[in-house]
Amino acid sequence: MNKPSDKFDRIIAETVRARQLREQGFRARALKMYPWICGRCQREFTHRNLNQLTVHHRDHNHDNNPSDGSNWELLCIYCHENEHARLGDSVEASIQPTSVAPATHNPFADLQQRLRRRE
Repeated sequence: MNKPSDKFDRIIAETVRARQLREQGFRARALKMYPWICGRCQREFTHRNLNQLTVHHRDHNHDNNPSDGSNWELLCIYCHENEHARLGDSVEASIQPTSVAPATHNPFADLQQRLRRRE
């Protein structure tokens, strides 16, 4: 008997596999196109540490993979993480706070009356 969680797990696993296959395709092409150097910190990579070199999508759209590689740049894992953190900071800064109506309830409005009743 198939449980709903089994179906959900299967869908998640298929999605992850598809993403990994897609990434392998553009990563392999980017590694053939560009020198193995981080585009930010200029750290050089060899076969030994190539797993620390990632492909960053300049427009942050992972489905935008032109064959000329114009949307890609190679970044080390640290610079890549920093780039995405900077994007998150800029998105948060651009969000306008919504105006909140001031509170109108005063829990102590009738405090004196309550204290007088106790006496």
